[in-house]
Amino acid sequence: MPDHRITPQLLALFLAVGAGSICIPQAARAEFSARDIMEKVALTRKLDGSEASITMTLIDEKGGKRVRVLDAWTKLFDGGKTEKRVFRFQSPADVRGTGFLVFDYEAKPDDAWIFMPAMRKTRRILSSQTGQKFMGSEFTYGDLNTPALDDYTYTLGKEEPAGGESCYVVDAVPKNKDTAKADGYAKRTYWVSKSKLVVLKILHYAADGKVIKELTASEVKLLDAKKKRYRSLRNEMVNKQNGCRSVFDFTKMSFAPNTKDDLFTPTFIERG
Repeated sequence: MPDHRITPQLLALFLAVGAGSICIPQAARAEFSARDIMEKVALTRKLDGSEASITMTLIDEKGGKRVRVLDAWTKLFDGGKTEKRVFRFQSPADVRGTGFLVFDYEAKPDDAWIFMPAMRKTRRILSSQTGQKFMGSEFTYGDLNTPALDDYTYTLGKEEPAGGESCYVVDAVPKNKDTAKADGYAKRTYWVSKSKLVVLKILHYAADGKVIKELTASEVKLLDAKKKRYRSLRNEMVNKQNGCRSVFDFTKMSFAPNTKDDLFTPTFIERG
């Protein structure tokens, strides 16, 4: 007959396996998929409302600089599924009064409008134009928005540091040619802070695998401690093809959930 007695050694083995069966799933649950990480990134930057002053510096390949100053407001609508944003330029004189209005939707193409004082007319920016430069900078209209998550396939790479922080590395590839064409990129690679779940670096790739542009985000600030919402106060985009750079410095950024709704209308940007 087989011996069914439980020896001390066998009991210790059962206890070890039992403990492992409890601990291992908990550890697994602490890990995120690539899609999970990008969902958390989108959530972490969602402020109920904000007000900001921005200095935009355009630097050419020879180091020459042009400086523009603008104000910006954001607010969440539709239960957080839409972020509306307004940009209005204050200086220099040749761009003063230029306004942008953006409805950044969670799950469909964004709506955007530009008001040019010289024309006294508001023009719609088409989704096919999101790859165009924003006011002559190295940022495109699309770079300033949050991409629709369902338009991309995500892959999680090895963890690497960026900006002095440990980061998840996530590749995002457009699911179809229309999205890639509108973006102007065949792939983006994101470095996401593990502690804050904010983006600290992005590489933008062409179809041939070459890096087109590199974004570095820094001076990350906690603006809504209750919901753990962050924004980076300095964003620098470097064009790897021509050596030009553009820097967005937020000289003022405040949490403003009571920002008035009527700011997010064509009428407001047309006030110049």
